[in-house]
Amino acid sequence: MKRAPMTAKGAERLRGELERLKSEDRPRIIAAIAEARAHGDLRENAEYHAAREQQGFVEGRIKELEAGLSFAEVIDVSRLNPNGKIVFGATVDLVEEASGAETTYQIVGDMEADIKLRLIAVNSPLARALIGKSEGDAFEFQAPNGVKAYEIVAVRYTG
Repeated sequence: MKRAPMTAKGAERLRGELERLKSEDRPRIIAAIAEARAHGDLRENAEYHAAREQQGFVEGRIKELEAGLSFAEVIDVSRLNPNGKIVFGATVDLVEEASGAETTYQIVGDMEADIKLRLIAVNSPLARALIGKSEGDAFEFQAPNGVKAYEIVAVRYTG
């Protein structure tokens, strides 16, 4: 399996989630299952079935995180020197040409991407449009709601 890039900060965040799932969520769900079992007939016990379903989600996420972290190639973004070009790990300030709206994104590994945190996956259409460009470049890319035109205002590499 190919090693997937991941920022050091993203790996740390995912390890924290994994630790929380194992040390807090898993024991809480096991206790809820035991308590639901104590109520008797499991066929009509909604609490039992809900806890088992939750257990399935948590165990699946634990496996996903363990596999993703084991195959991750953790990259210290602050040590990159791409000569002004945008590469994996870059934090990029953009201005949308139509609205003048400014936004900032960091290009991260697929597993650590979280649009709410302005972390976009390296394989996303926007990240692919940014890779190889430099500060001051203008570009267009096909967004879900149509073609967007941006100018790259700043590029930086911080942990």
